[in-house]
Amino acid sequence: MNKKDVDIITLQSFLDAPDGRLFIGEALKHIPFAIKRFYFINQLADSQAIRGKHAHKNLEQVIFCINGSFDLGLDDGRQKWNIVMNNPAHGVLLKKKVWHTMTNFSPNCVILVVANDYYDENDYIRNYDEFVRYIGE
Repeated sequence: MNKKDVDIITLQSFLDAPDGRLFIGEALKHIPFAIKRFYFINQLADSQAIRGKHAHKNLEQVIFCINGSFDLGLDDGRQKWNIVMNNPAHGVLLKKKVWHTMTNFSPNCVILVVANDYYDENDYIRNYDEFVRYIGE
């Protein structure tokens, strides 16, 4: 894993028996940026679906699997690797210019993403060949 492009974020976790487990994440403490946007994905009925399939020019985000599991494929243009996302206390800090895909969803998978900026379609690189050219510049 290229540490300059991706890092693991670990949230605080407390067992609150018998009432479940509590996970805590704070902007600028656990999440290394001010959160301007968040979204979550659930009801992934097709375990063979492929989500993501893009990179960002400037956006940074942290991706969590808060229920179930999925595979996070990462590509920085030099190497490719895969992370199994199945621990709600661990998120992946995805910096700019990293191509990512999400696959192999469990039936109960819920994905939470927090981002350091608002949505901007011009920040997306949605074509892999364009991504390779962009990072080579």
